[in-house]
Amino acid sequence: MTNKIKETFGYALGFVLFVVLIPVIMWICSKMPSFRWPHPFLAGISIFCVIDGLFLSIWAIVYMRRVGDGNPMDAFGHEVAPRTKHLMTDGPYRLSRNPMLTGIFVYLIGCCLWLWTWQSVVVFLVFVAIMLVQVRTEEDRLRRDFGEEYEKYCNQTGRFFPKIR
Repeated sequence: MTNKIKETFGYALGFVLFVVLIPVIMWICSKMPSFRWPHPFLAGISIFCVIDGLFLSIWAIVYMRRVGDGNPMDAFGHEVAPRTKHLMTDGPYRLSRNPMLTGIFVYLIGCCLWLWTWQSVVVFLVFVAIMLVQVRTEEDRLRRDFGEEYEKYCNQTGRFFPKIR
């Protein structure tokens, strides 16, 4: 498979899994409630989380492609698309070591708020648990690939949220 095809596949897979499939699973597990507007305050927070979460994720993907010269899709140690060649510590990566995933978490919190069901929260928490395992696997690879430079970055930047200095 050529790099361009692998890269396109990686982006498409990420979109389908994180932006479409997880919210659909939340909706199905919530017994498929009708698509109604929640309380205006809840709707506002939900829409804010969805838009901001997607913005952060897209910013991180674009930045990774341009600066890291690679793709984010690395699934539990298996290269789904070409891996990044450069450690990114600026742009969205100065805020978090995983801004793409942080954005998806914020997006999914918006989905949970919109559905307003305990089942959607359970799906979200299971997803977070799975992603924590994935992140640790990815961190091991980054330590191998970038060594001391990555360790320094870890000491300065939080896994999902900025470190308070």
